Amino acid sequence: MHISQESSNDEAAPQAARKPKRTPTFERTPRDILIGGALVLVGGLLWGANATVSKILMGMYHADPLWIACVRELVAGVIFLVCSAVFTPRLLAGAMRDRASYPRLLACSLICVLMVQVSYLKAIDWTNSGTATVLQTLNLLFVLAIVCVRSQRLPRIKESVGVALAFMGTVLIATGGDLTQLSLPLPGLMWGLADAMSTSLMAIAPLALMNRWGNFTINGIMFVISGIVLLPFVRPWATAPTFDALGWALMAFTIIGGTFAAFWLFLAGTQRCGAMRATMLGTSEPVTATITGVLFAGAVFTPTDLAGFAMIIIMVFLIK
Repeated sequence: MHISQESSNDEAAPQAARKPKRTPTFERTPRDILIGGALVLVGGLLWGANATVSKILMGMYHADPLWIACVRELVAGVIFLVCSAVFTPRLLAGAMRDRASYPRLLACSLICVLMVQVSYLKAIDWTNSGTATVLQTLNLLFVLAIVCVRSQRLPRIKESVGVALAFMGTVLIATGGDLTQLSLPLPGLMWGLADAMSTSLMAIAPLALMNRWGNFTINGIMFVISGIVLLPFVRPWATAPTFDALGWALMAFTIIGGTFAAFWLFLAGTQRCGAMRATMLGTSEPVTATITGVLFAGAVFTPTDLAGFAMIIIMVFLIK
């Protein structure tokens, strides 16, 4: 998930074309924190529900994970770009003219969107929405590693405890407490770890582009590019699953509610309440994915699974 600041308005676009924009800082009032926290919470709830909806689409309607990723990226990307054209047209035009940024945009599209979407959906397909979302939370460990390397420091005591808890939690989820065998399918575990790694890069790599050209613009471009890359492999027009009315409603939700709205709400809330509070409130995502997975997708979790989930979620509060 992205944790960055939303571009405020289009008035600063001429300056943005010459140098990176600086997000205005302000003292957060209780009202800002309350509204921002609510937006982040709703965004996390939508993301968690989206994981379960994706599992239903893959289970009940036999939708291929790559098909869902391709369609979701293309349509959500177009929505992002339409919003950018309406609210920040000069930023969109400036980004399109900024040819020097094209290589970085392409790299971010492939790593920070394509890999995140595909690995997440594959992890859900092999496991369930709750397990895949909890494994994605391990992205904080990769972010911590990057921060420590850049700062040339070792993890602090609380961070070390968080790393240990995350490791033990992952082992419990993968083995069910029996270290002699895997209770989690190995492909599901590997896709989950790949998702965590690519998600950590998503929180870092596009930041300079977003600070310059805005979240709507950069997210829109990255989503569309990643969807186009998948087109010749997926051919969504020829491989579409057979949906009834419920299936199309679920697909609409995963695009509009679970992707576009979730991203926008989380980012807008982060701007108001701050990245640290947003990270804490973002734990609503794995909790929601677990609960909805049990209620609507038939997921079954053992006490060992839940203990592993709890350890990884506690890690979030220790690594800041």
